Amino acid sequence: DAGWRAVSLDLRGHGDSQWSPDGDYSLDVLSADVAAVVASLPAPPILVGASLGGLASLVAVAETPVQEEVARALVLVDVAHRLEEQGRERIGAFMLEHLDGFDSLEAAADAIAAYNPHRPRPTDLSGLAKNLRQRDGRWYWHWDPAFVLGPKGSPDETRTSVIQPDRLTRAVEALRIPTLLVRGRSSDLLSEEGAQDFLARAPHAELAD
Repeated sequence: DAGWRAVSLDLRGHGDSQWSPDGDYSLDVLSADVAAVVASLPAPPILVGASLGGLASLVAVAETPVQEEVARALVLVDVAHRLEEQGRERIGAFMLEHLDGFDSLEAAADAIAAYNPHRPRPTDLSGLAKNLRQRDGRWYWHWDPAFVLGPKGSPDETRTSVIQPDRLTRAVEALRIPTLLVRGRSSDLLSEEGAQDFLARAPHAELAD
């Protein structure tokens, strides 16, 4: 009613998007995907990204000569150039632990509750079914296992292709468009120190904690 339009996109290998045939989920291709989608729109959007979507959007904007041609503004949700090792390891362990799927939606809900104990366990699991796919009697996460294992089956290699601290730091320092960093106060991925370092490198940015 206010005249805004929101487009929610799945990254390659996630949700309903196709899986990468060569297992390439590097920051290079993900940021290129963002640029390709932007180019298909009638006008530059406001990019809003959490986690990997945020990093891909950050790089797509910052590494473009005319940033305003990519986005009118950038919103990063609980992700920045500095990511805490403990949080990264916790996420990686959770994803690797369940590559073989779940016997039931209840088992998946139990795993999520153990991973995020601060969030109430849902009693209605119909929403959870949207994030999994059922095949051969088991429920699997709605993303390509190669996203975690990498094209050569090396989780460390995959992590290195996405988490590039020097490149991400340069990207933050290059930001010129309006930017909002949103941090969850109990986040173990983006610390208060990391958020303040972001603001020091991009003084025009705003923080919502």
